Amino acid sequence: MLLSGKIVVVTGGANGIGRALCEAFHRVGAAKVIVADLDIARARTVAATIDGAAFKCDVAQEKNVLHVIEETERLFGPIALFCSNAGIGTGFDPLSVNAGGTSDEPFARSWAIHVMAHIYAARHLVPRFKARGGGYFVNTISAAGLLSQVGSPAYSTTKHAAVGFAENLAISHQADNIKVSILCPQGVDTDMLRSIPRGPQSGDGDLSPEQVASDVLKGIEQETFLILPHPQVLGYMRKKTENYDRWIGGMAKIQAKLRDEFGK
Repeated sequence: MLLSGKIVVVTGGANGIGRALCEAFHRVGAAKVIVADLDIARARTVAATIDGAAFKCDVAQEKNVLHVIEETERLFGPIALFCSNAGIGTGFDPLSVNAGGTSDEPFARSWAIHVMAHIYAARHLVPRFKARGGGYFVNTISAAGLLSQVGSPAYSTTKHAAVGFAENLAISHQADNIKVSILCPQGVDTDMLRSIPRGPQSGDGDLSPEQVASDVLKGIEQETFLILPHPQVLGYMRKKTENYDRWIGGMAKIQAKLRDEFGK
C-alpha cells in the first residue's frame, strides 16, 4: 500500500513508536493522520506538528475505539490504514517468583490493551473495509509475541495472543483484500522500555522509534505480514522451533541471571 492521500489512524500515537509512525506517515503524504491516545494533551501536540487530528482514546474500551473510527470517517473520510499501536509494560518481575502472579490485574489490563484493542479495531473496521474493497491493519506487538518475555508472564502471554489474532485476521480476510502486518521489535528507545527492568529485550541493538517507523513504511509498501526491525529475531525464532527444549533451557538461564542480578 502507498500511503499518499490516505487517511491513517495511530493509537498510542502521542509517544514513542506511535509518534514516530505519525510523523513518518505525514512525511510520505498521508492525507490526514489521526493521533489517538489516552494522553490527549500530548496527542494534540503531535497532531499540531503534522497537520493531523487528535482524539482521546483508551483502547481497552470498545466504545472509545469505535468513537475514533466513526469520528475520523465522519470528519475526514474512509480510513485506509489503522495502526493498533498502543501498549503497556506491565507485570514485570525480574525474580519471577510465581508465573501465575498474585492477582488478575496485570493479566486483565494487558489483555485489554494488547489483545482486545486489536479485536475492537477489526470488529468495527472489517465490515467497512469489505464494503469498500480493502484496507490495512498494522498491529504493534513485540518480539515477545514470537519468542517470550522473561520477567513478565502477562506481557508474554498477551503478545502471543496478539500474534494469533493477527494471523487469523489475515487468513480470514485475505480474500477481502484486507492486509495485515505485525510489528515485532525488540528493544526500542521509548519511555516504556525505560520504565521496565532491564532484561533480554534490552541491549540487543536497541533502535530509535524513527528507525522502527522507517521499517514499518517499508513493510506497508511491500505488504509484508511480519515486520522485524531487529533481523536477529528471525534467527531466534528458528532456534526456538528447531529445538524447543534447548530454547527453553537457554531462556531459563537468562531468567536465572536476572534473579542473580535483581535478588542481590
